[in-house]
Amino acid sequence: MTTLAPVGSPNAPEAIKDLIGIGIGPFNLSVAALLDSMPKMNATFFDQKPEFVWHAGLMFPGSILQTSFLKDLVTPVMPTSPHSFVNYLVEQKRFYDFMAGRFNGVSRTEFSAYMTWVAHRLPSTRWDSGVREVSFDGEAFQVELDNGLKSCARNLSVATGMKPNKPDWAAPHIGPTCFHAGDYLHRAASFSGKRVTVIGGGQTGAEIVLDLLTAPGREPAQVSWISNLPRFSPLEEGGFVDQVFTPGYVSTYQTLPRAGKRSEVAGQKLASDGLTPATIDALYEEIYRRKHLANAPDTVTLLPGRNVFALDRDAAGYRIHTDVTACQTAETVSADVIILAIGAKPSLPEFMAPLRDRIDLDPAGVPHLSQDYRMTFDGPSENRIFGLNMGLASHGIVDPQMSLMAWRAGVIVNALAGSQVFDVEPGADIISWPRLDQPVATSLEQAAAAG
Repeated sequence: MTTLAPVGSPNAPEAIKDLIGIGIGPFNLSVAALLDSMPKMNATFFDQKPEFVWHAGLMFPGSILQTSFLKDLVTPVMPTSPHSFVNYLVEQKRFYDFMAGRFNGVSRTEFSAYMTWVAHRLPSTRWDSGVREVSFDGEAFQVELDNGLKSCARNLSVATGMKPNKPDWAAPHIGPTCFHAGDYLHRAASFSGKRVTVIGGGQTGAEIVLDLLTAPGREPAQVSWISNLPRFSPLEEGGFVDQVFTPGYVSTYQTLPRAGKRSEVAGQKLASDGLTPATIDALYEEIYRRKHLANAPDTVTLLPGRNVFALDRDAAGYRIHTDVTACQTAETVSADVIILAIGAKPSLPEFMAPLRDRIDLDPAGVPHLSQDYRMTFDGPSENRIFGLNMGLASHGIVDPQMSLMAWRAGVIVNALAGSQVFDVEPGADIISWPRLDQPVATSLEQAAAAG
């Protein structure tokens, strides 16, 4: 049996673990929280950070989570878990105050505090433990940490988050005055008197623009907001829209051909990245105030329907070159600071380089995932690598969202256990989604079949 020096003990041998999780964000934290109910399952989760942190650069005080607090780390598959958001409220002595508030949603600040509470009370989490390299010896995955210590496991769960999207036109300019939105609050103190341009018309871009216009001490000279969408559009909401964020929809999505999957994901953009009504209303009110009441109309410029294709810089600042879609013309926007609110993309982490040639990757270098989130790995079938936040193509628009994170964790734990520990089977669908492997019968056909 393979034995390696365990974390925290450089000399003593260690039995092979059932699972090592790399990265402790919400998705692997959900797996860890479910596994905590299974003492016979030996799992450890590593993260390079000293403590749990979730989108610290975008933690605006007034931001509301777009997902129901009941879709927490555990409740959808284990409602009796001690790691639920409701139990967090009870243990923090704020359950009745929270319920009395009749909140439409929970703030990101409070949900982050809940996940921090879970992360630091699970015995399986290890902090200040960045992973340097992962290899496979034919029996187990060998995980070498930045501090030189090693551990090993039969299975891996890789959830290090997506890589910030930095297009070719932006990459040469990345630095203190051109940066990804995830760093916004760490840089915001330096914006006073500057021309600031936000690129990206989704919810993150909207929240940054609102903060630039309203937060004390920001006071930029001018704010421009560029979006490639034709309008700054609201989030698609409602019961029928939310059926996309269900296990039943995922199961039908997975039957579609590649072109059908691409079409579905493209058509659902506003279901995941549209603007919340509260953000729209607050932004509109502030822009109206500036234009009509404060006599400062030139301090805000909204620029939808523009595709950025180039960026250059001289002594006067940045010049952002755009294609104006509706006019088929070019346009240039000047700025001192550029904030890239253009999302992130999945990728295989660099520490997986020794295994890269053994994993089936798509043209973008993203692993192909099976229904239970396994990468296609050419090693023994009992040695699995689960990829979290890598399944936009394989599992649809819900994959980067938090709506099904507990369900996904349940699917992964079931695969590890080799049994249905958690009920992850879809319920009866309200909508008959198109599926390739099972044509939907009409009511007349059903009646005819019944005789």
